[in-house]
Amino acid sequence: MTPSVRLTARVLPVSPAGEVLLLQDQDPAQPGVFRWGTVGGAVDPGESLVDAALRELHEETGIAAPARALTEPIHRGTYRFTWAGWSFVTDTTFFAMPLASDTHVTFENLEASEVGNVVAARWWDAAALAMDGTAVEADLPDLMRSAVRAVLGADHEARR
Repeated sequence: MTPSVRLTARVLPVSPAGEVLLLQDQDPAQPGVFRWGTVGGAVDPGESLVDAALRELHEETGIAAPARALTEPIHRGTYRFTWAGWSFVTDTTFFAMPLASDTHVTFENLEASEVGNVVAARWWDAAALAMDGTAVEADLPDLMRSAVRAVLGADHEARR
């Protein structure tokens, strides 16, 4: 099957401690195979990348944020993934944003196909996720480091 091309926008919320909020999910076609990934998803027709990122943030975590909370894009890449038997190639833009680590996360606004498949939210350090080996993409720890630099500054690692 030829993969569908999909434009997506993703958000990496960064805590004051330099951790990134990630979501754990499973592909419905592969139950029990859990992986950690970023908040985000498809851009709807006529929607800007920023608007899509903020909509997805609200749908997937219950967090409402203004556009000014997002950094400029920190990365754009192409990724392959499957979901419920469908194959996709994404053109993905990543944003970062500051977020207090005690911010309440809820899955009450998930799309129907995500209910029961998005199962957890957790703050991660990039090195710990790299060691864990359950990142949805191999470059996710590097993207997390870029998000931390964008929100907390380049010298954050030196202070740790």
